[in-house]
Amino acid sequence: MTATLLIAVLALLAWVYLITLHGGFWLARQHENLDLPAPRDPLLPWPAVTAVIPARNEADVLPRSLGSLLAQDYPGAFTIILVDDQSTDGTADVAMRLAAATGRAVRVLTGAPLPAGWTGKVWAMHQGLAEANAQPAQSRYVLLTDADIAYAPDALRQIVCRAEAGNFVLTSLMAKLRCESFAERALIPAFIFFFQMLYPFAWVNRPANGTAAAAGGSMLADREALARIGGIAAIRGALIDDCSLAKLMKRQGPIWLGLSQRVVSLRDYPHVGDIRRMVARSAYAQLHYSPLLLAGTIVGMALVYVAAPVLAIFGAFPANLMALATYGLMALSLQPTLRYFRLSPLWGLALPLIAGAYLVFTLDSAYQHARGRGGLWKGRVQALPKVKAER
Repeated sequence: MTATLLIAVLALLAWVYLITLHGGFWLARQHENLDLPAPRDPLLPWPAVTAVIPARNEADVLPRSLGSLLAQDYPGAFTIILVDDQSTDGTADVAMRLAAATGRAVRVLTGAPLPAGWTGKVWAMHQGLAEANAQPAQSRYVLLTDADIAYAPDALRQIVCRAEAGNFVLTSLMAKLRCESFAERALIPAFIFFFQMLYPFAWVNRPANGTAAAAGGSMLADREALARIGGIAAIRGALIDDCSLAKLMKRQGPIWLGLSQRVVSLRDYPHVGDIRRMVARSAYAQLHYSPLLLAGTIVGMALVYVAAPVLAIFGAFPANLMALATYGLMALSLQPTLRYFRLSPLWGLALPLIAGAYLVFTLDSAYQHARGRGGLWKGRVQALPKVKAER
């Protein structure tokens, strides 16, 4: 067997495995169910929920994100705590004005300076959770949500229904990302696709499977289970805080992760560079800052994504036919995600180029870490030299 044919065979086998045996990740089937029953007898109160929002320079999106939480029609007790994480744009003032306009209480905390050993968002979440735990009336659930996430009016009701129906200690929805600019249409669907490939949602949602993940924009955590793992302090140094939290929470009970059309991200990525920075912030942390894993990623992505189109064009028979079949499987695998974003199926043909872009972003992440600028977000360099908190 020639080297070319061997590569074609390996690439085809890789995609046959991914399509048939890798948790059905590419089907994008894990969605919130809008027909779940009420969590309890209608005569009993719904469980109390406290939302904790870490916010750093988010004044521009708060009217839509915080505004959507203030507009929730949740039947139970619902309180909101916003932690102003050293903002310089009037984030706290905007939050208080929104609360005053709606007549609903929002506790706005001035975040303390970031201590050593903590990442910024996690430190803000920790302060918000401490405030929630200090209240006389303890909530059953804590909604950990980003300041750039907006909710449909009945979204919280549905998330709680999902959590109660499955007795989940962590219920997380992958907010639907914006997909309007050319850069977003080209790269955002693949971001969701690759995330599902790393963490097949069906495996995450299976209690007997060790795979654990969450989407940090919207996570409903059982407060007692969260306390049992040591609270947010248990992930104090985690750059990938959502998956680190999910790993610990799954040891306490079942978790659930799904896609959503009712929880959306307000963050826009008008240019490729914006998406590059978003990916580069944590890509090398995903590889545990390991040059060996980085090298393996380069080889693996070249085999899985690049080999097929190259051999389909330049390879000799039968390697070229096998590569063409592999390319077809590759383009097919992206179709459910493209439908989710209502995009043309032709974007599936660009997956090799898109994967190449993400590989460049990952290399940039490693480069930024080597420069001492790993995990850069809103002026903070957050990547820590040790990764114990990620494990």
